[in-house]
Amino acid sequence: MSLDKTVATPAEAVADIPSGASLAVGGFGLSGNPIQLIEALLDQGADELSIVSNNCGVDDWGLGILLGAHRIAKMTSSYVGENKEFARQYLEGELEVELVPQGTLAEKLRAGGAGIPAFYTRSGVGTQVAEGGLPMRYDAEGNVVKASEAKPTDTFVLGEGYVSVDPAENQVYALEKSIVTDFALVHAAKGDRHGNLVFTKATRQFSLPAATAGRVCIAQVEELVEPGEIDPDEVHLPGVYVHRIVEVGKDIEKRIEKRTVRKAKEEQS
Repeated sequence: MSLDKTVATPAEAVADIPSGASLAVGGFGLSGNPIQLIEALLDQGADELSIVSNNCGVDDWGLGILLGAHRIAKMTSSYVGENKEFARQYLEGELEVELVPQGTLAEKLRAGGAGIPAFYTRSGVGTQVAEGGLPMRYDAEGNVVKASEAKPTDTFVLGEGYVSVDPAENQVYALEKSIVTDFALVHAAKGDRHGNLVFTKATRQFSLPAATAGRVCIAQVEELVEPGEIDPDEVHLPGVYVHRIVEVGKDIEKRIEKRTVRKAKEEQS
């Protein structure tokens, strides 16, 4: 792999993503959505995609545009959000949905990127998340035709062997398998030609674990700089995880899912 990982356009960056591919996509709400890569993928035409992302954008933006074009076969998410089309397709049997607790989803991605095949967590124990039966697909009449399976569980005392613990603290944990995808799409504020990335605020939430979980990570950046221009202490994601990088500029549209502002003083009086 060349040290210079730049490609000229988003279209070139996603050109080889085939139908049926799995993708981990960064973003938290509408923050950090790799929208130029998503739009390029829409134009490219790949369908039957299996996407892992915290949520699915909104009806006309982010991953919502792929969903609206019926390009997504399965979503693995923690939050349906404000996307009415997401809910409609799920409830009417057009979309398979695997709902995962938010922290667990982040850890499943992080673990996959770290080469850890599975881990135990307390999250979901005592619910359908661990016990199975969580609806994943409905039919057109609203009947559940596919549900989640029960997960293996075991009991542990947290910290046993390293700190003094009370055996009565024995608790049940559920086994979660990690996630690795064919591709990852992420948005970053800055990157260099070697693929080192710098994120901004909330865009770091799922972009980091999503990027590491993809066998091929594609990053769009607002600003592309030369190697050495980013202080190593400022790098959030080392270039070893990134395979392609494309500059999209700083003047791109950035949406807010729900804009809430105070009324002007003249309106309050």
